[in-house]
Amino acid sequence: MKKSVKTAGLTVLAAAAIGAIAAVVIRDQIIRHKRDLFSPRTLRRLAALGHISQERASVDLIRLLLDFISWEPRRMLRDRAQVILDRMLDEAEGLTIDPKATSA
Repeated sequence: MKKSVKTAGLTVLAAAAIGAIAAVVIRDQIIRHKRDLFSPRTLRRLAALGHISQERASVDLIRLLLDFISWEPRRMLRDRAQVILDRMLDEAEGLTIDPKATSA
């Protein structure tokens, strides 16, 4: 029985390690995609918009998209960013803040 417990423990430890590595890789990819939003290469900016479009609405992403729209020289990418921004604003509008949870 001790051997099976040891094997199960190692399996759980390996799964946790793989999960931690996956989280770091995913976080790095998200940061890279956000950074590529202001890349000099059009296709990288388009790919970054595609990635951001899959994210949930947040204040940071909304501000980032507003900056991008004012910066972007290509109309097609500005329009794509505007569609994403409109969706995020609609999503954020539906959120409510519980005043009891925010007051000290």
